[in-house]
Amino acid sequence: MALLEILEYPDPRLRKIAAPVEQVTPEIQTLIDDMFETMYDAPGIGLAATQVDQHIQLIVMDLSEDKSEPHVFINPEVTVLEGDPEKMQEGCLSVPGYYEDVERIEHVLIKALNREGEAFELEATGLLAVCIQHEMDHLNGKLFIDYLSKLKRTRIKKKLEKQQKAQASAS
Repeated sequence: MALLEILEYPDPRLRKIAAPVEQVTPEIQTLIDDMFETMYDAPGIGLAATQVDQHIQLIVMDLSEDKSEPHVFINPEVTVLEGDPEKMQEGCLSVPGYYEDVERIEHVLIKALNREGEAFELEATGLLAVCIQHEMDHLNGKLFIDYLSKLKRTRIKKKLEKQQKAQASAS
């Protein structure tokens, strides 16, 4: 397994639309393992392939404290089941250090393939539903900060660019 580089906003590669996975190959399964290792190391609870510069419809996620509930979603589709949007604070490995309230539906149905390429459905509520929607946004070239005001987005972008320049000159 290998740690992968997580792209950080405002990297334009984060805006690429992910293509469907045609077939679950050994290479895809290795990518899944590398993505889990990268996500756990970061540390995070979800990671979309887009964030590691692989523009395919693949998400890994584990909301457990002890890394015991890994989820893999290949070619995911979400259907809203019920409810009004609820605000929940979100953060992102591609927008490090920033957390903001975002409105999302908290009860959804997910249809996807698992790591073996088998179709499954999962009814998700609460944090799992929110996290899936957050990661699916990545597959569509969208970030959680896109739900914020233009002023907040601009401030975050300037601060991150400044941090990235400082890190680059320190290297």
